[in-house]
Amino acid sequence: MSAFDLDRIGRGLPFTRALPALLDALATAGTAVVQAPPGTGKTTLVPPAVADAVSGRVVVTQPRRVAARSAARRLAALTGTGTGDVAGYTVRGDSRVGRDTLVEFVTPGVLVRRLLADPDLPGVGAVVLDEVHERDVESDLAFALLCEVRQLRDDLPVVAMSATVEAGRFARLLGGGTAAGDTAAPVVDVPAELHPLEIRYAPPPAARLDARGVTDAFLDHVAAVTAREVAASGVDALVFLPGVREIERVVRALSGRSGDAVEVLPLHGGLDAAAQDRAVSGSGRRTGPGDAVLPRIVVSTDLAESSLTVPGVRLVVDACLSREPRRDTARDMTGLVTVSASRDSCVQRSGRAARLGPGVAVRCLTEQEYSHLPDHRTPAIATSDLTTFALDVACWGAPRGEGLALPDPPPSGEIARAEAVLHGLGGVDDDGRVTDRGRDLARVPADPRHARALLDGAGLVGATTAAEVVAMLASGRRSPGGDLVADLRALRSGRAPDASSWEREVRRLERIVRGDRGASRADGRGGNGGRGNGGSGQPGGGIPLADAVGTVVALAHPDRIARRRGDQYTFASGTGAVVPPGSALAGHEWLAVAEVGRASGRAAGEAGAVIRAGAAVDRPAAERAASHLLDDDETAVFDSGSVAGRRIRRLGAIELSSTPVRPSPAAAGRAVAAAVRAGGLAALGPDDDAVRLWRRLGLAHRELGLPWPDVSADGLAERLDDWLGPEIDALAHGSRLAGRDLGPALRRLLPWPEAGRFDELVPDRLQVPSSSSYRVDYPEVGSDGPPVLAVKLQECFGWTTSPRVCDGRVPVTVHLLSPAGRPLAVTRDLAFFWREAYPGVRAEMRGRYPRHPWPEDPMSAEPTRRTNRRR
Repeated sequence: MSAFDLDRIGRGLPFTRALPALLDALATAGTAVVQAPPGTGKTTLVPPAVADAVSGRVVVTQPRRVAARSAARRLAALTGTGTGDVAGYTVRGDSRVGRDTLVEFVTPGVLVRRLLADPDLPGVGAVVLDEVHERDVESDLAFALLCEVRQLRDDLPVVAMSATVEAGRFARLLGGGTAAGDTAAPVVDVPAELHPLEIRYAPPPAARLDARGVTDAFLDHVAAVTAREVAASGVDALVFLPGVREIERVVRALSGRSGDAVEVLPLHGGLDAAAQDRAVSGSGRRTGPGDAVLPRIVVSTDLAESSLTVPGVRLVVDACLSREPRRDTARDMTGLVTVSASRDSCVQRSGRAARLGPGVAVRCLTEQEYSHLPDHRTPAIATSDLTTFALDVACWGAPRGEGLALPDPPPSGEIARAEAVLHGLGGVDDDGRVTDRGRDLARVPADPRHARALLDGAGLVGATTAAEVVAMLASGRRSPGGDLVADLRALRSGRAPDASSWEREVRRLERIVRGDRGASRADGRGGNGGRGNGGSGQPGGGIPLADAVGTVVALAHPDRIARRRGDQYTFASGTGAVVPPGSALAGHEWLAVAEVGRASGRAAGEAGAVIRAGAAVDRPAAERAASHLLDDDETAVFDSGSVAGRRIRRLGAIELSSTPVRPSPAAAGRAVAAAVRAGGLAALGPDDDAVRLWRRLGLAHRELGLPWPDVSADGLAERLDDWLGPEIDALAHGSRLAGRDLGPALRRLLPWPEAGRFDELVPDRLQVPSSSSYRVDYPEVGSDGPPVLAVKLQECFGWTTSPRVCDGRVPVTVHLLSPAGRPLAVTRDLAFFWREAYPGVRAEMRGRYPRHPWPEDPMSAEPTRRTNRRR
């Protein structure tokens, strides 16, 4: 006997016609991918249909808490039962399920926690993943884990439901194939059945976005468009905006414009459950004269885009903006950034207006701007902080997510950074495998950094205070003044608007830290084994509140411990930021920073970042929180022929102390190598002999290759011990390096037995016909110039064969000089010079230098260094 009356539940829903195909797919393949636009009834009808076909509870994921609660209440209402009877929900901090619950709606995070606790999912007869197209990190991970679970439990039906055209990719992965493979789960496609929808464009008179985010002028434009459209039509409206600040401003503007003529309600994740449910349910509406129902305007984030239905809507006003996570790797920051929405998101939003009848959707941009929007939203795994993800996959036994059927792999750079954070927390080992400490962190339903702050902070400041600070950090609230101590006092007093939800979270975290595993079971995680101090919740040892807040924040973000350097703070991570003008945080030597944001202009300093929220912390607490970043480093600097050493104690990139010491040979070697890499041989102050030898070696390597050594800056630094080892040992003992020492040192690089021919291959001097010899000027190392021989013209009479070096491979450029040593000609072909150029030179020079020979026939003349008289 069926537990659900599917005819009653599915009455009027387009998805009813697809039920046979879905049940057939589950019976034959055990999996299915449902592709159905919002409004077709898949969320309402698929879970009870699957529940009738399997034995055990059906777990259904919804990407947001409000959507999970709303779906459970709607299904319960359609069955005539209370929430928690046959249909219930479990979200963070709230659960309504019972022994007889057949369909349980959960968030993806809750499902991931349960899978990590027990991959067999005992008591679960099927899993339905709804709205997988939203592509948040936990949804992608839940999908990938279930693909593996299916290999162990082929009796567990899995259904993935999407409102977009990506069904093929999910079908291949769920079916055990690859992105390009043939194996795929069956796809059940349900076309949209919308009423006529009119699309209008209402571009604003000014820009939608500037450097600070959404402009106030644009929000006023959205409010004006909404008020005008509602006044003209008298229908319920749904307004899409990217975030809480924008929603609050538009709600105020609409309330001021419309007065008592409409009911204006906000809808976003920061509201308490009652306020969210009021916006979603449509109950509690005010009435006008004669009990006429007033129009409602729900101003929402993308909560209402696809995963949540707001009843009665016939008008949609879309700002065409979204808020997406972005990583700033240069400043080591993650935050939400306002960007243009994708076209598929705008299409789904518009469709909300045509559920019940003909509707209107107004997009607040030009039609041309709309055509240039991206096709699809960016998967969150490509842009988010992946620390929690990295811990989860490590607990699963797949470090870095390798081998999992993820729709998109995590970026290698970001997953490496996340793994480094976990390694610093002690959560993973050098190979990325989870440690016992990591499993303790994973049992706390929070970001691993917050979990660490809760577990370790409880023993330092008390369980209650640690829970209070962590709940404040995890809430996502924006600190009005950036002073977290003042924020905590406001929350404790109840003055803050989110104080009630914060208090509930504090109680939940406090139960977890005290080891009450049952209290957190609704979240799919157990307790932490009683790591809390179990005390009264007062700060341990009577620590002042300001110190307690700084301590817990430092435990959560040891990489953001900061020390003041002039007008800027340097973080342990190596980045920098400033505090805003007038901030209560200004002036403290040490800060524990919870939030840092990008900014521009003089107020952001050279780092381009501003500290948004933090607390003062003392040095001992900072060093305790970031003990894994403490390092005693010996450094040395080579300058003016000697090496000076220092022992530096650092907290990450923050220098704590610096003491002069005699450098070790290793430190001296690093200092000299750094100098050579930066300035080449010249950094060591070579004498002329050493420079000439260095250039000769450079030409041999350039023209003959190995085994002749590379004497470029990098080459010399790489083989420093081979040629300068004894001198470095002497430097470490206080000696100085003299320029005359470098020539003999460089000769240690000569290869044997080839070194015996070095002076023949690359001679230091060349003999000319006058029997004199002159030094060859070899080119700079790294250049492609020729060697040069400068000699007076009279010494070269009769010389027709231009000299060559390197076994005849490289011609020497001859600079023929006047008796005064000035260049007369430059040539690599002496025979050509005597034949073609010399007559002109003779005619010009014989009158200027009459005492020197200028024979008509230079080929038969005697080469000489002397004047005519001396001859």
